[in-house]
Amino acid sequence: MTAAGMHSPTVADPIEPSPTRWLDDREMSAWLTYIETQGDLMSALERDLAATGLTLGDYQVFVYLTRAEDESMRMGDLADQLQLSPSGLTRRLDGLVDAGWVERRSSDEDRRVMNAVLTDAGRRQLELAAPAHVESVRKWIIDLLDGDELDAMARIFGKIRAALDS
Repeated sequence: MTAAGMHSPTVADPIEPSPTRWLDDREMSAWLTYIETQGDLMSALERDLAATGLTLGDYQVFVYLTRAEDESMRMGDLADQLQLSPSGLTRRLDGLVDAGWVERRSSDEDRRVMNAVLTDAGRRQLELAAPAHVESVRKWIIDLLDGDELDAMARIFGKIRAALDS
């Protein structure tokens, strides 16, 4: 009891960390191969797409919008899909809006909500960029792997995605 007759808060005992499970040689090899490759892979894909005037981030916006009903998405939903903060999405869209490829429009259902909408010019830009991007994905990933490896890749990243989403 404290002087005022109140109980002082209880401080929990610190939790003992579990022993570190260090990576064995096989695990370390897989981890190092991944971290040494993923940055270079993304740079190669980005470099190949640059000639089209788009970044991978721009292209990803286009892909999500083309898959959405009426090629329009609520800004909040698009930010979630892209794993961006609202301000990060604003920065990502600024160049696309300035280029006339995406518009920001108030929602017809709720005027407080803004939507990102792919324009006809944006669709044409995506159609121009898509062949170069697909060729790059084939060059750096798809054509290097056989069918079993592609299936394994899908399973591996599907499992990692599920763990990240949980």
